[in-house]
Amino acid sequence: MDFGFQNNSEPALPGVHPVLKTSLTGPWPQLYEILYVAMGCFWGVERIYWSQPGVINTAVGYLGGHWPNPSYEDVCTGQTGHAETTRIVYDPTRTSAGDLLKVFWENHDPTQGERQGNDRGSQYRSMIVYTTAEQRQLAEQSRKTFGQTLAQAGRGPITTEILSLAAAGEFWLAEPYHQAYLFHHPRGYCNHGFKGFVCEAPRLTNE
Repeated sequence: MDFGFQNNSEPALPGVHPVLKTSLTGPWPQLYEILYVAMGCFWGVERIYWSQPGVINTAVGYLGGHWPNPSYEDVCTGQTGHAETTRIVYDPTRTSAGDLLKVFWENHDPTQGERQGNDRGSQYRSMIVYTTAEQRQLAEQSRKTFGQTLAQAGRGPITTEILSLAAAGEFWLAEPYHQAYLFHHPRGYCNHGFKGFVCEAPRLTNE
């Protein structure tokens, strides 16, 4: 079906992350692992993650949809199926998927469905996209335990999707002006931060 979208014609991003001083497009050493998270507007999400110990690189883009190389305007129609997503490249010897998932759960409301705060639409839904079996196990484990924490506080069920990268599809980098947006515009819009519920960092059962 043709929605009349204009594909994102921006070239692959050159240079380095302005905070982390690492390549925006890779490649990265095989030691490093990648996790993708969607938790509302990606500006604030990226800033949270570039501040975490062991994170090597962050970039924002569009994931989980069906339209090739979408633009921001395309995604905002809600018809491409993409979510605003942050890609996290991290060193597993300095941090863990569990620590990064703790940050994910604590800094947004995963019970809101296709919205986050005043931002409404499928592009703002909550989603974890894993690239390793360990990430999948920890994501599912933490969704269960954090869901119990929220239920005890009278909150609704978690709506967060957990998908493999193969199921989510290709990650399309967002336009250059979205990358590290809150570094360039430190007073820009951000509705992320601790929401009042602590999530214990999940660990593998054999640890």
